[in-house]
Amino acid sequence: MISYLDRKRATCRPKTVSTIATRLKHFGVFLAAIDPDLESVAALERTKHIEPYLTNMVDAVNTKNGEIITAADRSRRVLALMGFLTDITEWDWPEAPRRKLLFREDIPRLPQTLPRYLPVDVDRRLTQALTESPGNELAAAALRLQRSCGLRIGELLDLELDCVHEVPGHGSWLKVPLGKLDTERMVPLDEEILDLIDHIADIRSPGRPLPHPRYRRPAQFLFTHHGRRLAQSAVRAELDRAASAAGLEHITPHQLRHTYATALVNAGVSLQALMALLGHMSAEMSLRYGRLFDATVRAEYERALDLAKQQTRTPVSGRTTLPLRDITGGMDWKQTPLLKSRMAGGFCLRAPAQGPCPYANICEHCPSFHAEPSSLPILAAQRVDADALARDAEQRGWIAEADRHKQLITRLDTLINEATAG
Repeated sequence: MISYLDRKRATCRPKTVSTIATRLKHFGVFLAAIDPDLESVAALERTKHIEPYLTNMVDAVNTKNGEIITAADRSRRVLALMGFLTDITEWDWPEAPRRKLLFREDIPRLPQTLPRYLPVDVDRRLTQALTESPGNELAAAALRLQRSCGLRIGELLDLELDCVHEVPGHGSWLKVPLGKLDTERMVPLDEEILDLIDHIADIRSPGRPLPHPRYRRPAQFLFTHHGRRLAQSAVRAELDRAASAAGLEHITPHQLRHTYATALVNAGVSLQALMALLGHMSAEMSLRYGRLFDATVRAEYERALDLAKQQTRTPVSGRTTLPLRDITGGMDWKQTPLLKSRMAGGFCLRAPAQGPCPYANICEHCPSFHAEPSSLPILAAQRVDADALARDAEQRGWIAEADRHKQLITRLDTLINEATAG
């Protein structure tokens, strides 16, 4: 494991190597406890070592708080071990296990939570508190800039004094420094944000250049106070103070980034633009925000709800009923997103909210029902429609409805055979 970590130093940041070491340590301690005679990773066995470790993690305790580790912690430990075993196998190390020991199914499933954005009224009250009654003026301005540009807190405090770039014909842009994913990006700025950055430049304390945390070169940072860089602790303290003053619960700086992204999604920004603005490397990361307010889901819900309300209305004597073309939207009745039944003399449409009809095609299934040869064309047409309705129900996921149509088809085949035989 130590040799593996030495190898990872060539391609990973020190913090990443340290994190992998911590997670592999848990597995090493476990192995030393259950199998102290184990001499090589190559001798690892799935049933003897891996599966007991996976089970042990369910009750593992976090040494910092004394609580059971979360599913996310378990997942990270499994992924670190899986990466270790996979890498040394692909590198053809002699100590690699002879067969695959960990599988994708061994990774604990994590809850799919939505981004923790601030509702509009909360966002407005917090911004007002930061603007009108700041406790630490520089930290308050930093939080307002973070909310306006969707920055991570590390990116925010690493902004340099010359971070604003003017592009002729394309306006002003904020150069966001290397952050969590080791990528730089440019975020467009409007006049209001430019005024905020000018205000920050006025209230900051100028001083000598300070070493950059990544490049080690001297740099003039945007957020400096009395010759020192603004600390994360000061920003968080100001956020706690402003939230308390506005009568709000605890808020984290990263929620301001979630709020920025949510506002863009509500305004209809494209996935590609959202990825660029947030500095995401994969679409999956940005799609979390798309799940918050899916306009397609909303439109489909409202359309279906309107149809359900129309279909559940009880016709009143003397009142004109809803025209069929309004129910079907001008489509063929067999293509509507409704529960449908085909009778010999017509058809029935029901909204999914009404549920299955207990009387659908009841006559065709009755033992007393008999068909005459003259009804063969009608029965054949009914069978064709029933087959089409069965396929439509399967595509929509209405399995019970599809089965009902198939049962009708079976019954119609019997009736057609009886009518043909006279």
